[in-house]
Amino acid sequence: MLEPINTQVSLASRKRRIAAFLIDHFVMTFLIVLLVFASLGTSFFDQPDAFDVAKVLPVMLVGFLLYFAKDSIKGISLGKWIMGIAVRDSADVNNVPSFGRLLLRNLFIIVWPVEFIVLAMSPEKKRLGDKVANTIVLSNLDKPKKLPRILAFFAVVVAFGCFFIFFIGFVMKNSGAYKVAVAGIERNQEIKDETGGIKGYGFIPTGNVSMVNGKGSASLQIKVLGNTQDVEVNVYLETDEEGNWKIIELQK
Repeated sequence: MLEPINTQVSLASRKRRIAAFLIDHFVMTFLIVLLVFASLGTSFFDQPDAFDVAKVLPVMLVGFLLYFAKDSIKGISLGKWIMGIAVRDSADVNNVPSFGRLLLRNLFIIVWPVEFIVLAMSPEKKRLGDKVANTIVLSNLDKPKKLPRILAFFAVVVAFGCFFIFFIGFVMKNSGAYKVAVAGIERNQEIKDETGGIKGYGFIPTGNVSMVNGKGSASLQIKVLGNTQDVEVNVYLETDEEGNWKIIELQK
């Protein structure tokens, strides 16, 4: 038997709910990854045991708690705010469910395939978490105008894109492989002559650094800024038996 729905409110569409979920999932996953990397430090590229469960588990638990508590402020997460929807109590749509019920509701995201199937089949547009926590998702009557929400969406995308680029560049430049590569470049007389003297390096090096079973390898493309001209340098490195980075090849 279906629960009665207040005719003065409107159920949130499945499209809006899925869009809100994807926005929230992207933002919260990024936050969890950021917390894990922050706990590892900037030199995690050089640590063969960087992803030791004992190190990252406490941070990941905090991250997942934040993920599951994403609707705890007035039943509205960032994604729901952007999409103009909100979680409410099924018995009284004017009330916001308690923190415990909102948390319980989101725990079912762990079985997200089941959640989507139930949402697609439910006439009330409820997913499994809604049914268990006795909640419902409605169009937010107090939602801001469309333009601020659209701008907020694009601001999130741009902010996280820029942060990702800055973060990768910062971590890469603090890796042992990059530091050894730069030292090798500064000892190379041919590069000094071609650039007219080295005055700096590009903001973000490209390439990759990996550690597998205690053995490291790196392939870096570094822009060398010179007094007369700039030069792109490719540096290939590996770690020795002591774990120290060594330049295998340096090419312009």
